[in-house]
Amino acid sequence: MSFSETMEAGSRYDLRAGKSPDAPDEGNFSGEESLCGWVHSYETGSTVDGPGIRITVFMSGCLLRCQYCHNPDTWHLKDGTRIDLAHAIKRLEAFADPLRLVGGGITISGGEPLVQAGFTRGLFRAAKKMGLHTALDTSGFLGDRCDDNYLESVDLVLLDIKSGDPATYERVTGKPLEPTLRFAGRLAAMDKPVWIRFVLVPGLTDDPENIAAVGRMVAPMRNVEWLEVLPFHQLGAFKWPMLHDDYALAHTPTPTPEQVGAAMEILRKAGCRVR
Repeated sequence: MSFSETMEAGSRYDLRAGKSPDAPDEGNFSGEESLCGWVHSYETGSTVDGPGIRITVFMSGCLLRCQYCHNPDTWHLKDGTRIDLAHAIKRLEAFADPLRLVGGGITISGGEPLVQAGFTRGLFRAAKKMGLHTALDTSGFLGDRCDDNYLESVDLVLLDIKSGDPATYERVTGKPLEPTLRFAGRLAAMDKPVWIRFVLVPGLTDDPENIAAVGRMVAPMRNVEWLEVLPFHQLGAFKWPMLHDDYALAHTPTPTPEQVGAAMEILRKAGCRVR
């Protein structure tokens, strides 16, 4: 099978499906292959995925099944476009000069970038050679695939902590919390800069004790620059029926500013730096 020669620019909210029907199953994929990868899309001009203005690459493949996921079309490798790593590096080179001028860089998101650890490792290494700031956006569930050598090419980790209570975490994601805790501990031990993201979902993650548990987890981590509370939204809701998946949160409202503020206050009282 020949490699694709086109990385698709667009939005994280664009629906991409069925691009590579012969791709392996993400659950059985080792992630060691580095010559090619499966990519959903990339955005230019992002200001929310790390410092400065950035290019954000959305990888395909994820083992979590978050109830509030706004990119369910990044769960499966078959829904991404097969890309030669050399082609991805060449596309990044086209943006490198302006990104350096504005103090920006590259963020690799998803999906889950560590499903394809070999490809993302290669792209991060190339970015560092270009003098770009690098950020990894991850749930931490596959943190054991991210060894210290991988992290040498990562300047910042955007760690998505879905919940602090283990039972709530499993309800939200379908997976256990412990691997994320283990990865967070490694990052703290090596003093790797981290931004924490927590999505506030009414009726799902907004129990005060769950929020407080996130705070107790994060507060001792001196490497965490801040914790950001992200309000749940419905921007990706249209994808679920188009992918023939049931969407449990179709009638869940966006939290009010007062609800977001109350969550932030709980986290501050736990000792977290919150924004």
